[in-house]
Amino acid sequence: MSAGRAAATRHDPPLSLYHLLEPDVVADPYPLYHRLQAEDPVHWDRFLHVWVVTRYWDVVRVLHDFSAERTPTPDQLTAMGLADLSPIAQVMVKQMLFMDAPTHTRIRGLAAQAFSPARVEVLRGHIREITDRLLDPVLPTGRMDVIADLAEPLPCIVTAEMLGVPVEDRRRLKAWSEDFAEMLGSFQHNPDRAPQILRAVEEMTDYFRSAMQDRRARPREGLISELMDARIQGDRLTEEEVIANCIVTMVGGQETTTNLIGNGILSLLRHPHELAKLRSDLSLIPSAVEELLRYESPIQHTGRLAPADVELAGRQIRRRQAVIAVMGAANRDPERFPDPDRLDITRQDNRHLAFGYAAHFCFGAPLARIEGQIALEAVLRRMPDLALEPAPLVWRANHGLRGLKTLPVTFKADAHPSAP
Repeated sequence: MSAGRAAATRHDPPLSLYHLLEPDVVADPYPLYHRLQAEDPVHWDRFLHVWVVTRYWDVVRVLHDFSAERTPTPDQLTAMGLADLSPIAQVMVKQMLFMDAPTHTRIRGLAAQAFSPARVEVLRGHIREITDRLLDPVLPTGRMDVIADLAEPLPCIVTAEMLGVPVEDRRRLKAWSEDFAEMLGSFQHNPDRAPQILRAVEEMTDYFRSAMQDRRARPREGLISELMDARIQGDRLTEEEVIANCIVTMVGGQETTTNLIGNGILSLLRHPHELAKLRSDLSLIPSAVEELLRYESPIQHTGRLAPADVELAGRQIRRRQAVIAVMGAANRDPERFPDPDRLDITRQDNRHLAFGYAAHFCFGAPLARIEGQIALEAVLRRMPDLALEPAPLVWRANHGLRGLKTLPVTFKADAHPSAP
């Protein structure tokens, strides 16, 4: 190593994902990810007391082989002095996100039926109508906040309809979703936020329990009814399992898609050549959405536990040690994606990990993809001269779910905004 390189290394901050708590790193985490990949791709993070895995094929192995059953039980929380959080744990331990086979397989099989690609494709026209209705009011103004006016309400409405709950409740659902997502994406317990998150969990539980009671009295379509009625080899979900997995489906259906739309439009605006290429050929939208998912992944990382003593990239990981698989880093791994920091909407061989991998691959991915495609097409079709407003970008503090708080843009106003 040269003297200059050695000096630079000595002055680098210590390697740790805790830097994601810093606003400048949240704004651009990829230099940190590349440092981890180059210097210590399977890294023991002495600040967070977890293993951090950042290279593509190592992340694939963790997602495929390691255990998702990482949520502490109510008894374990009590032993750690966090008994107040037990109601949250009681919900999370019943969510498929934190389960391994065969329990995970049983519940996922029931929920995934509602989100199959063929079934979701039928909704394309309806989702396009919702998107155009959301855009109509802002077109005469020549300005909008992509997040508040489109990226948040679109998946909120679609998720409410998929669940079979009133669309009028979508603002409550969104507020609960943000609270729960904050907990899913955070490294550390924030005691100041714990009462609000507890309240959100209690309110969501009451809401979906009431919805189940209503379905028994007045049966109708929706995921709640399907989870209540579905049977696998004569087995039915308990009421608590239905509630817990309605919550995780609601949160995933909203947060991932909101971030996909917001991050995607921002990335295109930052790369005008790719934006112009897409405007000139809207048939590239499906390919563009995949590249945008890779380039600015809505979900940056997820946790696992080592199922046994294992060796990964020459490092010894002990049984039940925590591992963070950083999909946002894996999707920028130069050993897997040529020129990974370049946005290329025509990129081939784009097997990104934005939706996870293997058994826990996001079953809502077909719906998120269609919503992203439709939102992107509508914005490009109906908003000429799209540009960022000159204001600082504000990223959400949630370092696991990457997204913007606001995204103000301008465009050429349309005095006759009715959609074609």
